[in-house]
Amino acid sequence: MLVSFDKLPLNSRVWVYSSNRKFIQKEIISIRKDLENFLSNWTSHNQNLETGFELRYDRFIIIAVNQEINNASGCSIDNCVRFIKKLENKYEVDLLDKMNVFYKQDKHLYHKKLNEFISMYKNNLVSLNTVVFNNLVNTVGEYKLKWEVPVKESWHNRFMN
Repeated sequence: MLVSFDKLPLNSRVWVYSSNRKFIQKEIISIRKDLENFLSNWTSHNQNLETGFELRYDRFIIIAVNQEINNASGCSIDNCVRFIKKLENKYEVDLLDKMNVFYKQDKHLYHKKLNEFISMYKNNLVSLNTVVFNNLVNTVGEYKLKWEVPVKESWHNRFMN
């Protein structure tokens, strides 16, 4: 059952998928439809899941499940990953590489591979205060509070020595 993302409790499980390129407007419209179709029918052990999604910055797909109603099982999560892989193929993007770094600089959003981002740090092109997107958040609450954070408050920090 698809609901507004804002209606989901803060402890709802969340997954963040980031694209290595911006989506164009017609892709965003199509991705919304794809997400609505998939999430409206997403089940776990034949039980409907209460789900919601957001598309942010023309790059991020955020999917959440209200686990107070039904938990997403391993099989249902596998189904979601298969759906995401279909989106990757359909739109020719990379959505599953967790080692991509997305960061803000001068009010713009950028994407780099982790090793490139580390080099940028070593060359003083980014700092520990640079805002990065922590796509490893686990709940809607974490997503709202800890998704856009300085490097020094994210998992990225462990690579900056």
